Amino acid sequence: MSIKATSDLWWKNGVFYCLDIETFLDWDGDGSGDLVGLTERVDYLAGLGISCLWLMPFYPSPNRDDGYDISDFFTVEPRLGTLGDFTELIRTCRDRGIRVIADFVMNHTSDQHPWFQAARSSPDSPYRDFYVWRDERPPEKPGDVVFPDQENSNWAYDRKAQQYYLHKFYSHQPDLNLSNPEVRDELAQVMAFWLQQGLSGFRVDAVPFLIEGSLDDPHQVLRDLRAFVNRRNGEAILLGEVNLAAPEVRKFLGDEGGDELHMVLDFLGNQALYLSLARGSAEPLAKALTGFPAIPASASLGRFARNHDELTLDKLSESERAEVFARFGPDEDLQLYGRGLRRRLPSMLDGDERAIRMVYSLVFSLPGTPVLFYGEEIGMAENLAIDGRYAVRAPMQWSPDGGFTVSDAPCRPLTEGEYGPSRINVATQRRDPHSLLNWFERLIRRRRECPELGFGELEVLDTGAGSVLAHRCDWEGETIVAVHELSGRPVTARLEIEDGAALVDLFGHAEHPLPATLELEPYAALWFRVRRDGRRLPP
Repeated sequence: MSIKATSDLWWKNGVFYCLDIETFLDWDGDGSGDLVGLTERVDYLAGLGISCLWLMPFYPSPNRDDGYDISDFFTVEPRLGTLGDFTELIRTCRDRGIRVIADFVMNHTSDQHPWFQAARSSPDSPYRDFYVWRDERPPEKPGDVVFPDQENSNWAYDRKAQQYYLHKFYSHQPDLNLSNPEVRDELAQVMAFWLQQGLSGFRVDAVPFLIEGSLDDPHQVLRDLRAFVNRRNGEAILLGEVNLAAPEVRKFLGDEGGDELHMVLDFLGNQALYLSLARGSAEPLAKALTGFPAIPASASLGRFARNHDELTLDKLSESERAEVFARFGPDEDLQLYGRGLRRRLPSMLDGDERAIRMVYSLVFSLPGTPVLFYGEEIGMAENLAIDGRYAVRAPMQWSPDGGFTVSDAPCRPLTEGEYGPSRINVATQRRDPHSLLNWFERLIRRRRECPELGFGELEVLDTGAGSVLAHRCDWEGETIVAVHELSGRPVTARLEIEDGAALVDLFGHAEHPLPATLELEPYAALWFRVRRDGRRLPP
């Protein structure tokens, strides 16, 4: 196998871990997580096998949207620490072999940002054209509003400016005008600053929104950003949030050489996964996987089970969405905006650890790059006492008493009950060789040893069993085969693979001559390497 390729295109064989500094670990006792606390846990992440840390926004902010409403792009929110603390985090991560990327919010700013305050002050302000203004509110179509429970329009009237301004998200987040080259230059300067501080790239927020109407060729914005970032740091990546139909998503990865985003998060596969789980059928997921267009050799898809937002199901049909709601969130309090669920995976699967492990095994076995959200490795659930989509962003559970803070006033309430820290925590699981946490360490280690999954070509296999998703990934003459049972029932699966001698179990001791018939237990999750005569197998 080509070790050169796996290190050069590091994101294709990496394991990403997303966290919010504010809810990870409070070190100074003020109730809010901080950079020093995160730095103290870098060795925990290294031991887990994480290769890239993704930081949610840590910039100064009024914090009306969990930091995505930024008032200063060039420093750290004082509650979270200082630039010196940030530098120490980067240095420590680098020492442990972990790269760091951060959320880059270029679609909008806070209405408290100096740019907006200057823009609204006068029509002649040099910052007026940094935002999108209209004398009259333009007409809008039903469904245009992203947060219908909070906003009734994408345009808000500013009394001082005496005009309407565009905001695709909340009214306190005015949209930047990306058609203005000065805006693009300022944003490039922001990227340059953080690359100089040691970041290895950015997760670009709300990508489809930021290119709308920006240029005659809107994708030129991304091509320019990609070229700029690659000039400044050849290993840096752009990971995009793009939730569109498959052909549209594919466009954001650029031409065959890859000249736009390096990675996109796979929302379509994620939504199909939950439909498959709700039905106990592999068909929806298999259809999504095989229907996605081929991507550039240097690009990757970010595969995930859950993320920091609601579980969006907007690309499913209304009837399909109803199936997922009925199975995983029938109560209205669990649903959000009529299109998503504010739950984490363990509670959706009623705490069934067989099913939980199967889902993560499946996600990690798909061609692409696994992306974890903090707490998934121990089985954390949502905290419905926290409003809206923030329910999945509860404080990290380090020990039976919580371990997040010594303060009596944490930034968010700790989860209670069966998924609270008294039962679900890092300290207890580290000492249990059979825990979910220790299983995750083995899964991640094995995933890093299987570059076929990061670089290989996918083929979905027919097993004769509708509840089984079996697929193979081939790369440089080596093959990984993964088999997952989605219904929770025992079933027989047939693998008609003819280009090898046997399947070698990567998590056990079994070896199955090919072609193979497998008797699968409920929620079985199996990875195999195809043994070919005369070829040396890794241990």
